[in-house]
Amino acid sequence: MHNVKIKNFHVGKNEKLCVIAGPCLLENKDLGLYVAEHMMKLAEKYDFNYVFKSSYEKDNRGAANNDRGLGIDEGLKTLQEIGAAFDIPLVSDIHREADCVPAGEVLDILQIPAYLCQQTSLLLAAGQTGRVVNVKKGQFLAPENMTAAIDKLTSVGNHNILLCERGSSFGYNRLVADMRAVPIMGDLGYPVIFDAGHIVRIYGISSKDPRGGEPQFIPTLTRAGLAAGAHGLFVETHPNPPEAHCDAASVMALDKMEDLVKQAVGVHKLMHSWNIN
Repeated sequence: MHNVKIKNFHVGKNEKLCVIAGPCLLENKDLGLYVAEHMMKLAEKYDFNYVFKSSYEKDNRGAANNDRGLGIDEGLKTLQEIGAAFDIPLVSDIHREADCVPAGEVLDILQIPAYLCQQTSLLLAAGQTGRVVNVKKGQFLAPENMTAAIDKLTSVGNHNILLCERGSSFGYNRLVADMRAVPIMGDLGYPVIFDAGHIVRIYGISSKDPRGGEPQFIPTLTRAGLAAGAHGLFVETHPNPPEAHCDAASVMALDKMEDLVKQAVGVHKLMHSWNIN
């Protein structure tokens, strides 16, 4: 397996658990600093590697008037300030080929949204930055079909690849986690990140409506994904979920993150002792 270096640590076989967490949307600097500080304290307490995640833009919102974020200029500047304040790596979604170079100058990880995981021009541009690229598996893809994304990234000489499992379509508006996806993608040669939060989103219902998600199942899915051999956990978190500007119904409450990461680290260490991850 290609263990992937992120700032001053590695993700992959025989490495500490990597937790990628933060607000879905970068609403403002104060929110980002608050969440990052909270997560850094948990990382020190439970001994995991932490990456701050928040998107400077979300371009796949369900309605035209939904908040799409701070935009690339203000958003990247804000992310850079958050990263510098805690000396932590950063990740955000990118949506356009033109965004890759400026985003790559600030972010440690460029994240390809699930709907864009087959977008050749975007993958090539992201790969050419030399940054780590986290590719969300489209809910319409079989896990073995992620070889296409890998081939596109490696074609420009980039082997700094993470593959992210975030569920598969299960009829209309529902996703289901097929735990086979974790070892299948792991066999492709790159670390696997498990995203439990997006699996519990109920699409077709506004994320502002409490019926639009089932975050109570995030811990169950997290334990299962890590038991299946995932090398990292992706979870969006907010101090006040009902007020979150994005994915309010499915985001994990920040005050519940301690229990979640404690369990996650425990499962990851157990799998490591069995040589599964």
